[in-house]
Amino acid sequence: MIRLLLADDEPMIRAGIRAILSADADIEIVAEAADGRAAVQLTQRHRPDVALLDIRMPQLDGLAATMEIRRTTPNTGVIVLTTFGEDSYIADALGNGASGFLLKSGDPRELLAGIHAVAAGAAYLSPEVAKKIIAELNSSGAAARKTRIATAQQRVEQLTNREREVLSLVGSGLSNAEIAGRIHVVEGTVKTYVSAILSRLAVKNRVQAAIVAYQAGLTDD
Repeated sequence: MIRLLLADDEPMIRAGIRAILSADADIEIVAEAADGRAAVQLTQRHRPDVALLDIRMPQLDGLAATMEIRRTTPNTGVIVLTTFGEDSYIADALGNGASGFLLKSGDPRELLAGIHAVAAGAAYLSPEVAKKIIAELNSSGAAARKTRIATAQQRVEQLTNREREVLSLVGSGLSNAEIAGRIHVVEGTVKTYVSAILSRLAVKNRVQAAIVAYQAGLTDD
């Protein structure tokens, strides 16, 4: 069972999300919040597997709440949900430690898939968000792209062969359990590899690691 905290300041939106989640018997909403500060407090109290946060809330917005939750309750994965698709929101959310970013206008199936992915230790970006990130990576001139690629490759070179293999699978969106099955080790070993990779690359979460993997050419995207 995936234990989830839902935070959105609009009751109608919460009701709609609640209805979507009720279709999945593996998801249990353990708490709801109407502002960011309450979301942080309830996360600390209930320790859910996933916190689903609206990006714009009173008291504490979703970006600040994400940072506080990741600081105080690091075992809770955070998904940021918004109607705003601007690149700045995406960058700030991921920079604050969010493991997922979804648009409210997206397919409800993406919401369920994202919750399951983040609960399993993976990262999840809606297709629209993934396209924005890749487009941003590819938008600058050839010289800038070449520099980013070289920098990413240098960062990846410090990893062992096995860590590079795990990073490539992280970049492909696989969860720890899926990676364990792919490379024939126990899931705990994968968690150790992922922790080492995040530390060596000096990134906050799997999404940022996946971007490095993409830039270094470790994924097929």
